[in-house]
Amino acid sequence: MNSKITIPDHKPTSKSPKFTKPISQPTFLLLLSLLSLPISLSSQPRRPPPIPILPIPTSAQLQWQLSETALFLHFGPNTFTDSEWGTGSADPAVFRPAALSATQWISVAKESGFSRVILTAKHHDGFCLWPSQYTNYSVRASPWRNGNGDVVGELAAAAEISGVQLGVYLSPWDRHEPCYGKTQEYNEHYMGQMTELLTRYGVIREVWLDGAKGEGEKDMEYFFNNWFSLIRQLQPQAVIFSDAGPDVRWVGDEGGFAATTSWSIFNRSAVKIGDTDPKYSQEGDPFGQDWVPAECDVSIRPGWFWHASESPKSAQTLLDIYYKSVGRNCLLLLNVPPNSSGLISDEDIQVLQEFNKLRKSIFSHNLATSSAVWASSTRQGIVDSQFESVNVLEEGIYSYWAPEKNQSDWALYLDFENQVTFNVLQVQEPIQMGQRVFEFHLDALNEEGQWDVVINGTTLGYKRILRFPTVVSDRLRFVIEKSREDPLISYLAIHMDSVSSLIVYNTSSTSYFNGSQVIRQSVYNHSQIVSM
Repeated sequence: MNSKITIPDHKPTSKSPKFTKPISQPTFLLLLSLLSLPISLSSQPRRPPPIPILPIPTSAQLQWQLSETALFLHFGPNTFTDSEWGTGSADPAVFRPAALSATQWISVAKESGFSRVILTAKHHDGFCLWPSQYTNYSVRASPWRNGNGDVVGELAAAAEISGVQLGVYLSPWDRHEPCYGKTQEYNEHYMGQMTELLTRYGVIREVWLDGAKGEGEKDMEYFFNNWFSLIRQLQPQAVIFSDAGPDVRWVGDEGGFAATTSWSIFNRSAVKIGDTDPKYSQEGDPFGQDWVPAECDVSIRPGWFWHASESPKSAQTLLDIYYKSVGRNCLLLLNVPPNSSGLISDEDIQVLQEFNKLRKSIFSHNLATSSAVWASSTRQGIVDSQFESVNVLEEGIYSYWAPEKNQSDWALYLDFENQVTFNVLQVQEPIQMGQRVFEFHLDALNEEGQWDVVINGTTLGYKRILRFPTVVSDRLRFVIEKSREDPLISYLAIHMDSVSSLIVYNTSSTSYFNGSQVIRQSVYNHSQIVSM
């Protein structure tokens, strides 16, 4: 069934000139009207923002999400023994990096676009990369720096100088510690080591835990709630990661991919650390009571520790992972293991730099900024509107478009003076107001004057990025079909990705992408609020 063009009542009657930040006709008319208003009226109070829909992120969770990407640094005796899971019996003397430079690690991270790093301060083998007072199995027992070294300390100092956020991984499973398996004794031991890490090295932004443990290992009950309370007390700005939160959850795989439906909303009461449903971890829960966004971890190499026989993934592969992690409302935690010299390998650095260049080449320019933007409705104030549709052209989450309440349609329109060519859509919600959107689609006007669906999807969140075959059009329509409450959109962008291999088509044709029909004629029904 064909869908005729539906033009909003306040659509511009002629093509709008190009502006760096386009002004829609409603805004233009509003500005004109202000010139004739009494001075007393122009000082009237502004209309307040909509009420956030719970749950919403904490300040620490917001800072975590805004990071978008982080580097994971797996380093320790395994680096020198060609192992992944050390037994805890390796001689500390094997740990002797001849050229270790935490400054180099931080420089590589920052120059590659990463603002956060997480170090394996202790992996499953129990070897500590700081001189812990609770074990003899640490850098103090190694020949590195004549037993006076402190990898965590050097990394913390380098991170602070460069303004890079620091996180630590302290493995619950400890294959060296004799008291492992004795519940009370080991939990005291673990919390003692956690206290050292969280009181010696300045601000810690993320504490990373997991439930990894080999088959046939000693039974061990971890006092997670005690651990979490200690972390909150010592590092209130840190988020706590585990496969079940409390602040950040594991996405459920180590390939770096999130599900196409990705809610930051979750029910912590429905999961247990070490025993989670992978589908639930990937998708989240729109009816959940907790804000627990997902983190996607993956290694640049086949293994998590450095091995001389392994090579890094290509920059194009990392770009694909980026689309499927950050582009699906998650943070990408990319492991880049230092080598046995104590440096990040040149081949890994080259890939990271290429990956950074690819991202910049695609996302540094929003083609939508050359358009005139208007909306199906806008939440209006007495003399102004801080919720104008033009806000969606400003990158970030702290300004946004809001529709008027009790509307049956939610749509944003982009009108271009000339045709634009693109194959990527990027959309953000102001997540500080809660995650809202269930379903959406993007339309393009074809040569017959009808709307064709370019792509549709589920969930937006902090950032949603979708790829599709190349589109050429001069008028676009972004439609929200279902939402938990009136939708709010903070950023709407279109880009051209000339790197990824995609099928090219014209808006008047029908094509297929990844086995599913992408372009079809659009039937725009009324939008829907889902009862929570």
